[in-house]
Amino acid sequence: MLRQLLALSILLCSVVPLSSQTLKSWEEYFSQMGQREDAESEGWEQTYEELSEMADHKLDLNRCSREDLQRLPFLSAQQIMDLMEYRDRARRIESVVELRLIPSMEWRDVEMLLQFVEVRPEVRRDTLPSLRQLLRYGRHELVGTLKLPFYTRRGDENGYLGYKYKHWLRYTFTSTQHVKAGLVASQDAGEPFFAGRNSLGYDFYSAYLLLRDVGRIRALALGRYRLRLGMGLIMNNSFGLGKLNTLAMLGRSGNHIYAHSSRLEANYLQGAASTVTLARGLDATAFVSWRQIDATLNADSTTVATLLRSGYHRTESEMARRRNTSQLLTGGNLNFFSRGFHVGVTALYTSFSRELRPDVSTLYRRWYASGSRFWNASIDYGYISGRLNVAGETATGTRGSVATINSVSYQLLSNLSLMALQRYYPYQFCAVFGESFADGGAVNNESGVYLGGNWAPMRGMAVVFYTDVAYFAWPRYQASAASHSWDHFVQMTYERGAWDFLARYRMKCRELDNDAKTALIYRNEHRARLALGYDGGSWTTRTQADMSLCAFGQHSFGYMMTENATYRYGPLRLQATLGFFHTDDYSSRVYVYEPGPLYQFSFPSFYGEGLRWALSVRADVGSRTMMMAKLGSTRYFDRDSMGSGLQQVMGRSMTDLEVQLRLKL
Repeated sequence: MLRQLLALSILLCSVVPLSSQTLKSWEEYFSQMGQREDAESEGWEQTYEELSEMADHKLDLNRCSREDLQRLPFLSAQQIMDLMEYRDRARRIESVVELRLIPSMEWRDVEMLLQFVEVRPEVRRDTLPSLRQLLRYGRHELVGTLKLPFYTRRGDENGYLGYKYKHWLRYTFTSTQHVKAGLVASQDAGEPFFAGRNSLGYDFYSAYLLLRDVGRIRALALGRYRLRLGMGLIMNNSFGLGKLNTLAMLGRSGNHIYAHSSRLEANYLQGAASTVTLARGLDATAFVSWRQIDATLNADSTTVATLLRSGYHRTESEMARRRNTSQLLTGGNLNFFSRGFHVGVTALYTSFSRELRPDVSTLYRRWYASGSRFWNASIDYGYISGRLNVAGETATGTRGSVATINSVSYQLLSNLSLMALQRYYPYQFCAVFGESFADGGAVNNESGVYLGGNWAPMRGMAVVFYTDVAYFAWPRYQASAASHSWDHFVQMTYERGAWDFLARYRMKCRELDNDAKTALIYRNEHRARLALGYDGGSWTTRTQADMSLCAFGQHSFGYMMTENATYRYGPLRLQATLGFFHTDDYSSRVYVYEPGPLYQFSFPSFYGEGLRWALSVRADVGSRTMMMAKLGSTRYFDRDSMGSGLQQVMGRSMTDLEVQLRLKL
């Protein structure tokens, strides 16, 4: 009774704020969290697709597990634990309003969570439905997307094996929160379609089946899948760990199995993976994968010079490198969680059908992965209680070196959380599937300390900040000796009524070779953003200014002014974007997030001088059909051609039309 009265009180007190404070879309949150490195990362794109899918298939608050909530990158470990404990005490959450009763959740956290969760009617039991029930109550979704370029590349006329159109299909079947199955078919521009080595149609297919929380089976994936274990030190091909994202999660770790529903043709596993509960708090995960991968071979045609991840098969040479090497992976994890403590042990073994033999004549490539067989083992650990969260992972591998990453976060005040993260990755350390927190982009040849915090000085205002110092003991690309980097960032957001304001600044300094390659000098990069948004209910606007300054011998300056407007009328949504950019060169390029079709991440960069505009219209016909079209164009004022090689386009403008149709049954 007390719980219902508290929830009613919160609801009554929230009527005024809620009427003037509308839900910010998770896409807007995602664009605020992205930085230059994130925009260029495959992991960031996979995270975007994962969130897109979760937003379309919301979790049931009363049936989702701790692992389900850990898939949301904006929730901290403390918030997840508090939500689970509240649900255990209350036995059932009757309304999403009750989320306001959780002390660690501010309004911003609740409004984000509401886009991924819902409260469904109570059911008597939570077991896997029969096949007949699956077919009867399951939901089918089919999405088709086509991109039409109104320009011609050099390769389209002579060089590419296929036409210039890009298209993909995506089918998804879901039933309750237990079953998910799907098929993705994707075709890049320039790749043959129902021709040559693509006689079966699309260049890339991905099929999967995923079961969750069926008896003792926490998760079971068949077909294409992705994994993240611990903090990703030896196994992570599923989640982007940018610096802002790490701060939002306050360094939490976890074990997850994902279906590979992405169009990305690299960084996935193929086979089976399963997590099973052996006893209360004790889970075991086992996985096996065999797949063919793209590789550039050495002159001997038997060893591998470079493993490829682009997925492009547009030319004869790209087609010759297609799936010419196979990779086997097998391993497991044992994880124990009780009363806030967790400890896990992971071991894996991978082998290639061809020996990896990279060119090590260049000094920075000396410690690239070489050989045909690799192993890794790690132990991950952590503790969460009240205001304290500790997490870490320590690993070793084929070469015998030891790498470690550790973090601690503490809620110093009710409105202030601080975090510290330390990592040590020796240059000898090798983890083929490792992807964790790193300034240099890889889990080797780096040691550093990261300090950050989340501060809410007043209602509606949030400040996030960090400083990161890294040391690279072995020479790196464009740095022929041991080097350092410094990264400092601060961002402030403020929301009041229908208005929201954002200001951010980042300074990154990295030591690189001078022109004569006789000494290291700092390359200093400054980036800033100011944005003002207004939500009037049926229409929204957002004005944004981005600035970039790069100092490395000489100064390079750039800026971009962008205006976004959205109008909603019943089932229709119209959106317009207009931006002007001017940069001295590529070094001062500017990145801007641009909304696009469903399940498609767009964070393009602009340099030179030009104009970018885009118009999109979306129509939701009932609850089952969605149609969308987006027309976008970039016009340059400082050049007569764009791109190079087979991608070169003659002319000053590039215009594309994207159309998408979604059917739900």
